[in-house]
Amino acid sequence: MPDKRILNFLIIILVSIGTFWWTFFIFHIDFDWKLVSTVILCRILASILIFEDYSLSWSKATQKTFLIKTIVAFVPLLVYVPLFYGEVRIAVTLNEFFTYLVAMNFLMYLYYYYTNQTGVAKTKSLVIYGAGKAGNKLESEFRGSEYRVKYFVDDDKILQGRSIDGVKVVSRVHLLDIISKEGKYELLVIAVPSASSQRIKEIHENLSPYFKQIKILPAIEKILVEQSYTKMLQDISIEDLLARRPKDLNKTVIQNFIKGKKVLITGAGGSIGSEISRQCALYGASQLLLLDHSEYNLYTIVEELQQYKPIHIMQSVANRELLESTFEKYKPDIVIHAAAYKHVPLVEENIAEAIINNIVGTKNAIDCAIKHKVKKFVFVSTDKAVRPTNVMGATKRICELYAQNAVSLEDLGGKKTTEIVAVRFGNVLGSSGSVIPKFKEQIALGGPLTVTHPEITRYFMLVPEACELVLQAASIGVGGEIFILDMGEPIKIVDLAKKMITLSAREDIKIEFSGLRAGEKLYEELLIDESDAKTEYESITVAGKTVYDITKLNQDIEELTKTEKKLEKLKEIVPEFEHHPNSF
Repeated sequence: MPDKRILNFLIIILVSIGTFWWTFFIFHIDFDWKLVSTVILCRILASILIFEDYSLSWSKATQKTFLIKTIVAFVPLLVYVPLFYGEVRIAVTLNEFFTYLVAMNFLMYLYYYYTNQTGVAKTKSLVIYGAGKAGNKLESEFRGSEYRVKYFVDDDKILQGRSIDGVKVVSRVHLLDIISKEGKYELLVIAVPSASSQRIKEIHENLSPYFKQIKILPAIEKILVEQSYTKMLQDISIEDLLARRPKDLNKTVIQNFIKGKKVLITGAGGSIGSEISRQCALYGASQLLLLDHSEYNLYTIVEELQQYKPIHIMQSVANRELLESTFEKYKPDIVIHAAAYKHVPLVEENIAEAIINNIVGTKNAIDCAIKHKVKKFVFVSTDKAVRPTNVMGATKRICELYAQNAVSLEDLGGKKTTEIVAVRFGNVLGSSGSVIPKFKEQIALGGPLTVTHPEITRYFMLVPEACELVLQAASIGVGGEIFILDMGEPIKIVDLAKKMITLSAREDIKIEFSGLRAGEKLYEELLIDESDAKTEYESITVAGKTVYDITKLNQDIEELTKTEKKLEKLKEIVPEFEHHPNSF
């Protein structure tokens, strides 16, 4: 079989000769081989040098292909016809151009039709939800596969009723009418990368009963233009249905906050710390200082970000002396404190260790930041700090109190040196302590899925979204604030379990209720006072400040570390702490 480029050139030559012959014939002009040869040569050179048209596969031809061929065909005529005839022969030029265009497009469509009809057998039916750029690219990539694209579905009424490369665009309602007559289709591809989780959830709930399989294109920020979209398709996951994707995320503000700064991240190898480390790298931190007391976690994140040449510090924030040396040596501009023990039942069993790591570690980090004049200190808190019922939440609440009131320690000659802010949010999807990885493991083992209580609810957000909002909140803080991230509506864990069972196509898996664990709440809260202030961003609120004399708080923390009655002391510092040590 001849080389594809040679075949393309032969087609250009033969079609051009034919269209010029026809044009000269109807205008009674002698055939001019010099003109025809010149135009043909220009068309071939333009195809090679300008548009690389020879590399396009006609079996995957698109409207862009035809546009390129149109430009390649027309430009030489505008240049060379006046040179040969001394004037612009509009009638001659347009006749040859349109004849050439019709002939070339007819050949391309004929080849396209032949290839897609007689190539791979079209044994499976496919519907693409989304008739935008992503949907169009997927449709072209599915040509030659075993899938026949039956319809595009789009919510845009302007597109509905139109056709794209012969594939009709229909509404969701119209599609359901069609499927009710034709029967269940093989595959639905959701190609709306910028869609909210609510929209994806609606699409999935409406259409999943009518398809054997559903695939989704990842969120728009994960898509690389040069990649094959069909290779990026993945099964729809619970994360796709619960993703928040806040609309008021301002990446410019985050970049201005991080770019060119030396950033120290404690707990850098954890679920939150590692994602914050990634984002600080992407937003242009001049130096990444990654601190973690877990050798494996630290190694993992350092290896991942090695191209950014991070400084790796294997250290515990509870060791004040070593922490001091780190601040003295590296002099960070920003500290993001994510190091903490977060697993509620484990903390209940190890109260003394949690107090040292969570409270003393946070105090050490804040004190070092103030002493070494760090510009901004960000404490990562949790919704469990609101009216805590467990030790983990109580320790985090004390850290919030210290973060809010430590500003009084900054009165060094009347000049404020460090802006200290806290950011409070709920559960993040896929974190090491999240229920979702646990459910996935239980599904893989055939079940059952264990839920502690039928009414237990939680807030959820994707790790990258939560971390970006943490950085955005930190950028607008001036010191003493507790920022609260909008987590949307709380979700029943039992509903989450049911949805994951449905997505796994394992309806045989059962759900069992195991009873609330020690210190576990039925409902989590993010706000204490509904009058808490708004910020310029809808996704970020500011909690009212709780005044606590810093000298007294320091004394209380010291007593807490020494006393045998740690629970009583925790309740003294945090009066709203109602400990629930046993299951309900």
